[in-house]
Amino acid sequence: MRLPPLKAVRAFEAVCRHGSILGAAAELGVVRGAVRQQLAILESYFCEKLFERDGRKLTATAKAARFAEAANAALVALERAAAEFAGGEHRRIRLGVPSAFAIWWLGPRLSNMQAALGSVDVDIVPMSIVEPLSLHPELDAVIMGGEYRPAAGVTAVKFMEDEFGPVATPDLADGFADDPAHMAQLTAVVSRSALTLWQEWFAESGTQAVTFRRKQEFEDLPLALGAARSGVGVVLAPRAAIEDDLQRNLLVAPYGFVRRPAGYSLSCRNADARKPAFTALRDWLLRSGVSTQ
Repeated sequence: MRLPPLKAVRAFEAVCRHGSILGAAAELGVVRGAVRQQLAILESYFCEKLFERDGRKLTATAKAARFAEAANAALVALERAAAEFAGGEHRRIRLGVPSAFAIWWLGPRLSNMQAALGSVDVDIVPMSIVEPLSLHPELDAVIMGGEYRPAAGVTAVKFMEDEFGPVATPDLADGFADDPAHMAQLTAVVSRSALTLWQEWFAESGTQAVTFRRKQEFEDLPLALGAARSGVGVVLAPRAAIEDDLQRNLLVAPYGFVRRPAGYSLSCRNADARKPAFTALRDWLLRSGVSTQ
């Protein structure tokens, strides 16, 4: 099958990303009519509609949305390859980051990071499920937590230790601070992104495992932490994700934190590892990671 026209694919991908023809036209530097023309060309190529209209709202069909995701990855990879071919230097890094880590650790440090990186722009892409860089051609680098072995062609640099422990509101923590067995009377708040974390903490901390009165699962760690802050129960959390909560006494960690053998690593492709933009990001992460220990 021959490839669809690149110009039409670019226009279609931009419309999906912006959610409007106007936004796509502004990005591409053309009038709206030109974008509509390219969409018509692509619909003619596929012999089916790409969007559904609900009043003024333009929504990609399920098939078109999947194609847009693939098109985005392909265009980003093509842009990167063209820059490398031309000997260009990365001045923009699309960085995949675990959602909780992005909100509670990286977010408060963004100004400091930008000052350290100067003219290098870092686009933070939150990831509810963190996957290796090899699965994401649209990203330039990924921050990985836990056990991680980089694939061939990928360099990983550990910049911070990983510590985790049970935390709860001060009122709830008073009930089990003197004996972990008392946690059995509470609800265990669990993130679906790390369903085995409680078993791992009991084993790595040397604490006798307990059977909780109830377990309540949440889609990701930010939601689980939000539930713990409201007093739903006790949650296992990485220290890096709750520094501010600990300082403000919103959450307490009666048993402290267990340091895990793994940690947080920055992974990037070998071809990028020695480029100034990536070394600047790596060096900043190394300095910042040490300062939080």
